Amino acid sequence: MRPPFIDIDHIAIKLEVGELLLNVLFFKYGYFHESVREHSHSRGSYELHYIPAGKGTLIADGERYPLTPGTLFVTGPHIVHEQIPDTDDPMAEYCVFFEVLPIETRPNEGKRRPRKEAALSDLLVATPFWIGADKENLLALFEMLAHELSAKRIGFYHMATNLLEMIVTRTIRQYAEHGPSRLHAPVKTLDDSRLLTIEYCFLYEYHSLTLKQLADKIGLSTRQTERTVRKQYGLSFKDKRQQSRMSEAARLLLSTNLPVSAVAANTGFATLEHFGRSFKQYYGVTASQYRSREKQ
Repeated sequence: MRPPFIDIDHIAIKLEVGELLLNVLFFKYGYFHESVREHSHSRGSYELHYIPAGKGTLIADGERYPLTPGTLFVTGPHIVHEQIPDTDDPMAEYCVFFEVLPIETRPNEGKRRPRKEAALSDLLVATPFWIGADKENLLALFEMLAHELSAKRIGFYHMATNLLEMIVTRTIRQYAEHGPSRLHAPVKTLDDSRLLTIEYCFLYEYHSLTLKQLADKIGLSTRQTERTVRKQYGLSFKDKRQQSRMSEAARLLLSTNLPVSAVAANTGFATLEHFGRSFKQYYGVTASQYRSREKQ
């Protein structure tokens, strides 16, 4: 029997990991019957993924990785990734999304954390991407976490916090054993509700999103919103929206038989000519050439 679908936003759980504070923004569980198109997360944002059942493929920064039961992977800032389920055996996934914040110095706190504890935070922020077979029996912890957050019995918040700390700690331990896949430095992000809104808009509303609409959604001026997007992604609003449109266009060209004109319309372009110019400028080839080349 499959566990029920879980989608819990804004759970407001904060975890201390070494020298960092992890602000957990959502927890999800479900089966993939369609691909999650190519996308990336903003600065300081991470997704922890665990595959308990089914099969699929992860494409991360152009590299392909098989996803099978027991696969654990973390996608951090600016790691471009896409998840493709096996049509005959769609994969299930537990997913925890969190942002990393530095812990502010507390008054009258003279003790420093043990170096081994600080090493946890060092490994986390230095590793924007990691994938491997779980060696820490995380499935049991994810199942307990799903039960606690769904049932919400007395003490569930305390239990969920402890379980999340164990999941994150046991994940980072595996970095040390198997080594990081990518290295970079940590950067602080904006507040959690705005971060989620921005990520959601670029992932799902890219076809018609305007700077003014995004500014209204997050409660900032258009100038502040433009600065925020550039700080989080290293791109202007226009360029980030174009990135989202182009990645979806590429996915549609390869995974469907839609004519190029329909792909253009589905990704927010008013005319086929505008889409054609934009696609060739972004990928270096026409949409038809891209479809033919990649399907060979």
